[in-house]
Amino acid sequence: MTWNKPPAAGAAADVDDTGLARLRELGYKQELKRDLSVLSNFAFSFSIISVLTGITTLYNTGLTFGGPATITFGWFVAGAFTMAVGLSMAEICSSFPTSGGLYYWSARLSGKRWAPFASWITGWFNIVGQWAVTTSVDYSLAQLIQVIILLGTGGKNGGGYLASKYVVIAFHAAILLSHAVINSLPITVLSFFGQFAAAWNMLGVFVLMIAVPAVATERASAKFIFTHFNTDNGAGIRSNLYIFVLGLLMSQYTLTGYDASAHMTEETKNADKNGPIGIISAIGISIVVGWGYILGITFAVKDISYLLSPDNDAGGYAIAEVFYLAFKSRYGSGAGGIACLGIVAVAIYFCGMSSVTSNSRMAYAFSRDGAMPFSSVWHKVNKQEVPINAVWLSVSVALCMALPSLGSLVAFQAMVSIATIGLYISYALPILFRVTLARKHFSPGPFNLGRCGVLVGWVAVLWVATITVLFSLPVTYPVTKDTLNYTPVAVGGLFFLVLSSWVLSARHWFKGPVTNLDG
Repeated sequence: MTWNKPPAAGAAADVDDTGLARLRELGYKQELKRDLSVLSNFAFSFSIISVLTGITTLYNTGLTFGGPATITFGWFVAGAFTMAVGLSMAEICSSFPTSGGLYYWSARLSGKRWAPFASWITGWFNIVGQWAVTTSVDYSLAQLIQVIILLGTGGKNGGGYLASKYVVIAFHAAILLSHAVINSLPITVLSFFGQFAAAWNMLGVFVLMIAVPAVATERASAKFIFTHFNTDNGAGIRSNLYIFVLGLLMSQYTLTGYDASAHMTEETKNADKNGPIGIISAIGISIVVGWGYILGITFAVKDISYLLSPDNDAGGYAIAEVFYLAFKSRYGSGAGGIACLGIVAVAIYFCGMSSVTSNSRMAYAFSRDGAMPFSSVWHKVNKQEVPINAVWLSVSVALCMALPSLGSLVAFQAMVSIATIGLYISYALPILFRVTLARKHFSPGPFNLGRCGVLVGWVAVLWVATITVLFSLPVTYPVTKDTLNYTPVAVGGLFFLVLSSWVLSARHWFKGPVTNLDG
């Protein structure tokens, strides 16, 4: 990878902030407050990736499909390919540092003929994927609060209180409301929260990876952690390769959301340099820190079947049971384990907060170009230069997307499956255009991959195509209406709606990104 000297910016060449000069070259005036440092930009992506959130939420999946071996080695498999995706995105971000991010990139890289259609498809997959991320993150926090209350009142086997699905959705709504309030504050305040969140995630991992195995009276051996492959999944799947692939979902779900650094570029100083740094550093540090968290927690794992059993004190929430048992076995009380869950809960809370921040910037940019219904409403910026209406739109959609959980968790899981597959499709589309239609005329920014750009881009595109297929496969046999993997239905349904809206309406009026410069 190399760093090029940025090209002259015409009338804006004397501007110290090269990212601002580049934004004007791309046809946009500055409307948001440009006050974020590279650390703040990194913090938003790192907080959304949040290894404490993703690993904790889907640790059950990792234990079920392959167990320790899949969790420890699968993390690096997903991490390596995710870095390829991130590097390709960073290269494009350096050339086009706008809040629109991926959909703007698709428009510029696909050529004039395909620009409107490419940006329409990419934009809708990205924004719906982001809404799904916020939904899944805040709902997982509501579920964790449910488990914390259950353990705090005696556990499932001690007469503890298990909140109903209606209480859980109320928790979800309250969390979203608080996130909307925080995201209505000036970007300088959000920057502080973002940096605090990044520090909390980092320190929280180190505390938990040391404290939990240290307190546990029984610890797993290194051989168990690195070689034990769990085939007793209760899902009727016996192929080791199939099991390993399904176990990768934990890692891949965790390593998402780093497009936030791109969406925050119009509020980041020298965004053509600092945006790419934010993307790459968030992924790289998350891979290292996340593996430490995985090792620390897995050292306290002994009986996988018991941790996954719905009859344990945590109701089958594996990591919660690991924390609870570690402290209870040594001190006779699981209070310390509940406190550890509190550390995770705070991390998930900040993950959701940063997710709403990213959502709102994408909605702001997409509506600025007239792509959304009532675009003039969502594009409005208040006196603090915050896209306030886009913030409240994002949390409202995230609440609506969680409502299916009241009727069927299967339907809800299908909805949030877009958080991984839908989002990664939006990541892959501009990269695909970069290595095909724009291969010969792509103009790199200060950060670029040089001759490796096309190769890395193809690796990224092929990886996304692979996981799109793999994560659409059945996860339980025999397949019934209750065990069917509805991911392809959800993602296919989204594609059908987006394509239909294009054919029936948008192709007549949507022209892709438009300038907002006066004169």
